[in-house]
Amino acid sequence: MPEPAQASLDSVVGRFVVEKGLATREEVDDCLSRIRQSSGDSDVNQRSLSSMLVSEGIVTQRQIERIQPELEEQRAGRQIPGYQILSKLGAGAMATVYKARQLSLDRIVAIKVLPQKHSNDPNFIQRFYDEGKAAAKLNHPNIVGAYDVGQAGNFHYFVMEFVDGRTVYDDISKNGAYPEADAIRIAVQVTKALSHAHAAGFIHRDVKPKNIMIASSGTVKLADMGLARAVSDREAAEAEAGKAYGTPYYISPEQIRGEVEIDFRADIYALGATLYHMVTGRVPFEGPNPSAVMHRHLKDELVPPDHINTHLTSGISEIIEVAMAKSARKRYTTTEDLLQDLEQVQRGEKPSIARKIFDISSLASLDSDATEITTFEPEYGGGPLMEQPLFWVAVLGWAAFLLALVILLVLAAS
Repeated sequence: MPEPAQASLDSVVGRFVVEKGLATREEVDDCLSRIRQSSGDSDVNQRSLSSMLVSEGIVTQRQIERIQPELEEQRAGRQIPGYQILSKLGAGAMATVYKARQLSLDRIVAIKVLPQKHSNDPNFIQRFYDEGKAAAKLNHPNIVGAYDVGQAGNFHYFVMEFVDGRTVYDDISKNGAYPEADAIRIAVQVTKALSHAHAAGFIHRDVKPKNIMIASSGTVKLADMGLARAVSDREAAEAEAGKAYGTPYYISPEQIRGEVEIDFRADIYALGATLYHMVTGRVPFEGPNPSAVMHRHLKDELVPPDHINTHLTSGISEIIEVAMAKSARKRYTTTEDLLQDLEQVQRGEKPSIARKIFDISSLASLDSDATEITTFEPEYGGGPLMEQPLFWVAVLGWAAFLLALVILLVLAAS
């Protein structure tokens, strides 16, 4: 009989090739049956399901190689002790997430597994564990909870709260722009989550529609602390200097520049960009590649969201514009200030803090204009008028004219 570990792997391979449409359930069952019946044949007994599927011409070796990374992640999901993997929720470059049952507490959880290709990279592993530690220090109804982080064999995993719902990105992709009232309701809850994280000394650094989840109950949850960093972690800040960490469509200018002094205002910018996407159905800045998008965050003026969606109130537009000011000094001073404005607009009032910031900016602009008027110099060469060559040419011209006129008058009189 095949070894238990091999049988377990064959089970994973069989289910996977069927799910991918590479083989039928009948073909897989036939191959598995032949492997089980081959206990007396040492050559067949040592064969795996994948090798048999290839030799039988059911799949190609190239197809097996293509799905190998995903097979490794499927194996990881089945090797974490104390958890029963139920299904795969999603996968990205940084991790694969599974829906699972925690056997000891009989509750549904989500398990994020670091891809095998990153399992030998100390930097990826450290960041993975840092995410778990950061999330574990935060306890808020609008933040996805963290339960456990650890290693099983060659796999590193992070167990967290399972949110039965969808992401804001899913909604935008399916339905386009949110109605303003719905967008504000979501933004209020995300701002509360950020306020809690900031009070605990953490900045998220990757607020975006894909990291905002909406549970079936309507509760909004901020997810993915993968880029979170303690504001006080000077060593990490200096190590990351000059590098842009974040998602190009929502990243703040100071993150793009790789500045050391990154604080909570980077999250305010990202939330502003996310809210912009939510109420207009499009990202604030677009470009052919990430570099072009980030350059526009740095240099281009923001098109006010109410110029794109004319149904928006001026209040929500003002909030977004202040949150997305290119200079962090011109944004909201605190996350609580942003929350206050959002709740005011939610009640049908004007955003008092955003209005105050706009008024100060307008006064500064007027002062600048007045200074320009009082210091204006004519563009004929600069300096006092009597020092200009053209002035003396004009004087001599008029003198010659008057002299000629006097001579003519004398001759006429005689």
